Amino acid sequence: MKLYIAEKPSLARAIADALPKPHKKHDGYIEVAGGDIVSWCIGHLLEQAEPDSYDDKYKKWHAADLPIVPETWQLKPKAQTRKQLTVLKKLIKQADELVNAGDPDREGQLLVDEVIDHAKPSKTKKQNAQRLLVSDLNVSAVKKSLSNLKSNSEFIPLSVSALARSRADWLYGMNLTRAYTLAGQKSGFKGVLSVGRVQTPILGLVVRRDLEILNFVPHAFYEVLAHLNPDLENNSSTTFSAKWQPSEACEAYMDDEGRVLHKGLAQNVVSRITNQMGTVLNIDKKQKKQNAPLPYNLSALQIDAAKAFGMAAQQVLDTCQNLYERHKLITYPRSDNRYLPKEHHKEAPQVLAAIKNNQGQNTKKVDGANISIKSKCWNDKKVEAHHAIIPTSKKLQSASLSQYEKNIYQLVSRHYLAQFYSEYIFNETQVEIEIAKGRFKTKAKQEVQLGFKVLMGKSELDNEEKLPNLVKGQQLHCVQGELVEKQTQPPAHFTDATLLAAMTGIARFVKDPEIKKVLKETDGLGTEATRAGIIELLFRRNFLKRQGKQILATESGIALIQVLPEQVSKPDLTAVWESSLGAIAQKELSYQHFMQPLLQQLNDIIALSKTCDSTIFKSLPEQKPNKKFKRKRKTYKKAS
Repeated sequence: MKLYIAEKPSLARAIADALPKPHKKHDGYIEVAGGDIVSWCIGHLLEQAEPDSYDDKYKKWHAADLPIVPETWQLKPKAQTRKQLTVLKKLIKQADELVNAGDPDREGQLLVDEVIDHAKPSKTKKQNAQRLLVSDLNVSAVKKSLSNLKSNSEFIPLSVSALARSRADWLYGMNLTRAYTLAGQKSGFKGVLSVGRVQTPILGLVVRRDLEILNFVPHAFYEVLAHLNPDLENNSSTTFSAKWQPSEACEAYMDDEGRVLHKGLAQNVVSRITNQMGTVLNIDKKQKKQNAPLPYNLSALQIDAAKAFGMAAQQVLDTCQNLYERHKLITYPRSDNRYLPKEHHKEAPQVLAAIKNNQGQNTKKVDGANISIKSKCWNDKKVEAHHAIIPTSKKLQSASLSQYEKNIYQLVSRHYLAQFYSEYIFNETQVEIEIAKGRFKTKAKQEVQLGFKVLMGKSELDNEEKLPNLVKGQQLHCVQGELVEKQTQPPAHFTDATLLAAMTGIARFVKDPEIKKVLKETDGLGTEATRAGIIELLFRRNFLKRQGKQILATESGIALIQVLPEQVSKPDLTAVWESSLGAIAQKELSYQHFMQPLLQQLNDIIALSKTCDSTIFKSLPEQKPNKKFKRKRKTYKKAS
């Protein structure tokens, strides 16, 4: 008997539908023709044991006991899913062959592997286990995956990476939460000060942004525009403008961003150039091309959905799960990949037909697709466990989608459709002019071909000439110099879209050039599967709050970041961890080489907690969970 172990019931049903009939439904599994069995987990059936499972003394929190580091790690069955675990253990013992059918990511790999390990099968059975990778729950796609089973042993590094992540999170969160909660209690604070490997640096981003805005002092800066007439003979009223480019000699009067702060300097330039002649020094004309955006991964989809529809990250993920599991209209949604296998290009006609039928885009736009076009998204070398999120070939029989589901489906459809549209082409002209020994620049853009931009709402070319015909060396008359006074603006508060963008592009917030280089090659803070849940967790723990679309830190959130050492509240450390976890998955780093320095860092941070100034918590209320964010979650969640 071959046993397929899916990550959750919806995937198990999809696998069973692709296997021979008739089927017999049992309690916790489905038997298919020939006696093979499909069963399922319900997310993680096992979880890391609490500290008191290792020693009763840990039931009470004492600084002297920290750090708590298990010698032999223990996993405990989750109480609410113990029955299904019992079913699986029995089936694993009975099976001749095992197939890991977890979701196609490191977490999906681990949660099935750990159940298999817990059941203690024979060494041979475990070594011969196979791996089924399913990213599309429609029958034809699942059958294709079933015909391409791999050896589960190929994915051991992925499982080890997830295991390292799980244990590191336990060590970091469990110990530092206890350490700083105990520090807060010295000042009379009642409640738990939760610290996490990813959640705390995210909170740190928001706190630092809020404080930067609070302490921002605006100041004036000045620009100079030259209004130029190219028609010297007829003194035409047609003019164009060019902007002054301050020279190095002006640096003493400028800020770090190159803005002129001295009004007198700008006024002097205005008086020097007014009614003077200028010369065209250089004209640079280039035709530029912009390729269609790649299909979505989860973070990119969450960012666009937040901008377009004001949807929170978790809301987007939940909607995607519905489209994937219930409606089977999109592929696996927790993907961090934006590329597609070349072979998938053959399925384009069926996918485009489904998009048209399901009103993912209007008929005219779908008909305008050219399937002979192969964008750069079709790249086998960039596709690993899973590919980009795209529509499936399933056609809806009726309009059964909610408005949010329609919105997300249309975004996913648009980005897939864009792969069959030509590039956007425009001409860009940049002109450099000298007036009274000062340099001025201006530029203009003229559209040549809309290409994929028609999918983004553009209907016609913008052919308006913004610059007159100019030639190098041409003389111009500066009719008037104009002083433009502006005010510096504080950065904007984070929103769902900008916070997600910050998490995925975390290198922007790091100063160390070496770490910055490393971070540019990783996926940032957290993973596609966990980011939404971590943001929601910060709301639930009352560290973040909403003010319209803005995300702000609460008093408790600000206090916690101010008392923590910078290495805990900044992204450098945890983002480098993500890089290391990726290296484990690629067999470039061992588990031990990841854990050893982590334990030393943990000891150092705990030592700092014992001497920190926690008086900041004296006036704060007890930290209670935010009931608004206590909501029922479907089947399971991976975020922590």
